[in-house]
Amino acid sequence: MPSHVALLYSIVISPTRRVVMSELKAMAEAEGFGAVATLVATGNLVFEAGGRTVPQIETSLEAAFARTYGKSVDIIVREADAWHALVAGNPFPAESEADGSRVVVRVMRKSVEAGTEARLQGILSEGERVAVIGGDIWAAFPARPSASRLLSALSSKKLGIGTARNWNTVRRLGEMLGPTIG
Repeated sequence: MPSHVALLYSIVISPTRRVVMSELKAMAEAEGFGAVATLVATGNLVFEAGGRTVPQIETSLEAAFARTYGKSVDIIVREADAWHALVAGNPFPAESEADGSRVVVRVMRKSVEAGTEARLQGILSEGERVAVIGGDIWAAFPARPSASRLLSALSSKKLGIGTARNWNTVRRLGEMLGPTIG
C-alpha cells in the first residue's frame, strides 16, 4: 500500500509543454519508488518510499525532475499518516461537502509563521474563510477560487515553499493511500 504523497508545485515546463503523468510516474519509478500512481493531471503522486525520509524523498524527486525536464520545481512530500491527519483536519467540512473545488489547502513544506492566519484574515473578501491547521493554510471560497485576491496572497514568495490542492484532490489522495493505521 502506498506510504507517501508527493505534490508538484507546477507541471508547466514551458508555454507549450506540460508534464505528462505517465512520464512523472516513470520518473518516480526510475528513482526506485514503488507502487507509483498518479491522480489527475496536476502533479500528484502516491508511492512506496522504501524507508527513505521525507527530506530524502523531496531531494530525490526534485533532482530527478530537474534532470528529466531541465527545470527545477518544488515537490512537497507527506507520509500517509500526515496526509490522513491533513484530511481529518479540514476546518470547512460543510463547504467541502457543498463544492469541494471551492475549498483549497496550501500544503507547506514548513509550517507557516505565527500570525499568518491573522494577516490573511485582513484581506478576505465577503464570504471567504481561512484557517491555519497543522502549519498548512486552508481557504473556503463562496465562488471560484481563481476569482479571489486571497489566492495570490498564498504564493511561495509570500509564505514559503508549498502548493495548493482543492478538497476533491486532497480527499481522493487520502483514499488512494488507504485506511489510516492505528
